Amino acid sequence: MNQMNDIYILGISCFYHDSAAALIKNGTVIAAAQEERFTRKKHDDRFPEEAISYCLKHAGITVKEISAIAYYEKPFIKFERLLSTYIKVWPRGFLSFLKAMKVWLKEKLWIPNVIKKNLNYEGPVYYIEHHLSHAASSFLASPFEKAAILTVDGVGEWATTTWGIGSENKIDLKKEIRFPHSLGLLYSAFTYYLGFKVNSGEYKVMGLAPYGEAEYTDQIWKLLDVKHDGSYELNMKYFSYEYGLTMTSKHFHKLFGAPPRKPESKVTQREFDLAKSLQVVLEEIMLKIVNNLYEETKEENLCLAGGVALNCVANGRILKESKFKNIYIQPASGDAGGALGAAMYVYNSIMGEKRVYSMEHAYLGPEFNDSEIEDVLSQYEIPYKKYSDDEIIEKTAENIDKQKVVGWFQGRMEYGPRALGNRSILADARNKENWQRVNLKIKFRESFRPFAPSVIEEDLNKYFDLDVPTPFMLLVAQVKKNDIPAVTHVDNSARIQSVSKSQNPKYHKLISKFKDKTGTSVIINTSFNVRGEPIVCTPLDALKCFMRTDMDVLVIGGYLITNENIDKEAVRKKHKWNQKFEND
Repeated sequence: MNQMNDIYILGISCFYHDSAAALIKNGTVIAAAQEERFTRKKHDDRFPEEAISYCLKHAGITVKEISAIAYYEKPFIKFERLLSTYIKVWPRGFLSFLKAMKVWLKEKLWIPNVIKKNLNYEGPVYYIEHHLSHAASSFLASPFEKAAILTVDGVGEWATTTWGIGSENKIDLKKEIRFPHSLGLLYSAFTYYLGFKVNSGEYKVMGLAPYGEAEYTDQIWKLLDVKHDGSYELNMKYFSYEYGLTMTSKHFHKLFGAPPRKPESKVTQREFDLAKSLQVVLEEIMLKIVNNLYEETKEENLCLAGGVALNCVANGRILKESKFKNIYIQPASGDAGGALGAAMYVYNSIMGEKRVYSMEHAYLGPEFNDSEIEDVLSQYEIPYKKYSDDEIIEKTAENIDKQKVVGWFQGRMEYGPRALGNRSILADARNKENWQRVNLKIKFRESFRPFAPSVIEEDLNKYFDLDVPTPFMLLVAQVKKNDIPAVTHVDNSARIQSVSKSQNPKYHKLISKFKDKTGTSVIINTSFNVRGEPIVCTPLDALKCFMRTDMDVLVIGGYLITNENIDKEAVRKKHKWNQKFEND
């Protein structure tokens, strides 16, 4: 029951991609999740009814007890930008205009009505500018009282890149770069050109880069003009996203000597080299922006947000090469995190309340007790063994050491795109064969895709050239030891998650037990899902994923299920769990 003086702010992001909801109570984030995890539709952009329902249920409140709702952008300003753009490029954008107007006139222009109708809510609704939501999601959730702020993504209303400063509960974004000039859209243009899905496949491009050589940087620099302070303009003759249903123009294809790669066709050295060249250019521009930001602010702390802040290779260079002493990157840096940022901005900056929260972990989603887990296993007649906490740690570490691939489902689901040890697939990082096995036989994804290592925080510097914790898997660093080949990329780098006792005691205990057995305190951690589906949310999601793959062991809470005790094909047929997955 809500106490009279409790303030609940509900943050919402939706209608572009990765819809989400976040709930704060008296300034502390108590629940947050993406809609895709509940609907099982990857990157679901619809109004996040189920995510909102989860947040309210977790808090034990109803909509009537919500003090305010915060929406992560200003839709009318965004609509103005769309109309202005189509007028500028008319008549070339006619088909794109028709497609966009259909969506806008159906739902996006009516967000106030959508919120009130779907939630039966009559209280205040605040609309926070997109990049201000990004900035707030990082700075107001950071441990810093004062910091420089940089947000970089595709596009919000008009802004694509902003920088400024945060102090206590205030944020001042002093400069911005506006659409159509966008580093995020530059990266997405190459994502499209390389044959991957925009707003989904950008991390694949980042994964391709280490296999290539920077053979195309000269051509890429022709696509944009970058000033000494990092501000930039794109040469729009090479891009078609202002007016077309594709990202790149015929001039782009002529410059790079070929049309876009067909999706699902073979990836060649050319694609590797293009990805490497793009990554090099992006990092150089980001470093210019960051170095200029330091000179302007002289702050020792930097907060990053926006989709480009998920580029952990660039983040690693910023940490190592910029003059900023400390960097904070919010784990849900993309649009999903806008829900959290909008809510925090309303509480701290509009209502003027002091900051009481810093986001030290991302475990903000649903969790399931033993009774709920056992009900699912019994309903589907799944044979299992139940163990105590200490026993399940022992058994799981033992299975990983025996080269078993383990589905690991524990505690509250992670907020953001990374699995951080609660909805993870785990394997032995010492065995290089696990790289291919997990990619091809379990995740059903491209063989070039790297895996992240989870390492106990106290051994971080023993294995990696990194001196600061990275709990959200958002920094890349060089690998020091050569005995973990399954998580060492071809350029000797790794995208690292450090695990502390305070943030995730059970996961830390598991890796420590594995260390006791093997002397190695690093394991493979990849998200618990297959290609084309969101990370699992419920025990049933985990069970279906286990049954559809060559995973060896499933651990849900204290319950252990193994391949040896079950006929997966028979279970799939009985419950009509097919083995087909859509391409992502």
